[in-house]
Amino acid sequence: MADLFDPTAVLSAFPRLLARIHVTLLIVLSGALSGTILGAGLAFVRLGRLRILNQAATVYISFMRGTPVIVQLFLVYYGLPVMVAGLGVDISRWDRLLFVLATYGLHMAAFTAEIFRAAILAIPRGQSEAAYCVGMSRWQAFRRIVAPQAVAIALPNLSLAVAGLLQDTSLAFSIGVVDVMGEARAIGGNSQRMLEAMTGAAIILTALSLLLEQVANGLERRLFSRTRQGWSHRGDRERMRGREEARTARNSRKNVAP
Repeated sequence: MADLFDPTAVLSAFPRLLARIHVTLLIVLSGALSGTILGAGLAFVRLGRLRILNQAATVYISFMRGTPVIVQLFLVYYGLPVMVAGLGVDISRWDRLLFVLATYGLHMAAFTAEIFRAAILAIPRGQSEAAYCVGMSRWQAFRRIVAPQAVAIALPNLSLAVAGLLQDTSLAFSIGVVDVMGEARAIGGNSQRMLEAMTGAAIILTALSLLLEQVANGLERRLFSRTRQGWSHRGDRERMRGREEARTARNSRKNVAP
């Protein structure tokens, strides 16, 4: 049995695997942040009325969602230096990690764009129209009414996208960026204990996934709580305003009464 699986090999692999955990976290956090920002911009373009930009964003999103990450990684790593070389810029000697971060950010943006677009469309249009009726501008209505609810709706799907991004980080090793999975492959190849090395990597990645899940759940609960409190306070203000208007109307009727 020891020849099939050696638990001590798993323990001995942990120090080297943990030494590469910062690379995996950097790829995930950078991809999630840049992808969320770029995806939000793409979502607004998709919801906008500029047909050319809308079609361009649609083509981009369809391409990024329809092609494997490893294809996108190779296109960015090998194709981007060739494209910018015509402009007199040499990026072929840049750190390979930069190409990985750029690829995962562009990949994540396509998914977050559709997540945000669907979340915004899920908000009843009557809420925005009601905000316009009470004097809010379009930006105020979006910031105070639509955006908080849309983010709350989008957050569960965003957490799933980040979890998928964590799984895709293993592809970074294909261009020489060594993360947790890349280190596990190196350990397994050198020691002939691939199963033990991959077991150690699986334990670490599972722990990271659970940590990200807990963070997402905490943010979701906090965001829903703030949204409910905001609507409660807004409802209280509206009720107070209604009572004040009713009191003013009664006083006016008393003043005009003979």
